[in-house]
Amino acid sequence: MLTCKEFLQELSDYLDETIDAELRKELESHITECPNCWVICDTSKKTIQVYKGMEPQSVPQAVQDRLMLALQKKMAAKCGKVKA
Repeated sequence: MLTCKEFLQELSDYLDETIDAELRKELESHITECPNCWVICDTSKKTIQVYKGMEPQSVPQAVQDRLMLALQKKMAAKCGKVKA
């Protein structure tokens, strides 16, 4: 029997339908017995359906700039070179 952590590690491939039949069976067995993982799976499926039905939206340049700055700071901190 899979653990919830193992289920979550495979969730993306499960939703993309890129896993083998045996693992798919194990994941489906898990979500029939685990209400928390069922909710996560069901919510993820619904979110993907909503997202696929939307028109692409551009991200404002100011948001892109803030995101890139935050990522640069995060990467610098991870490498031990914190920039001011």
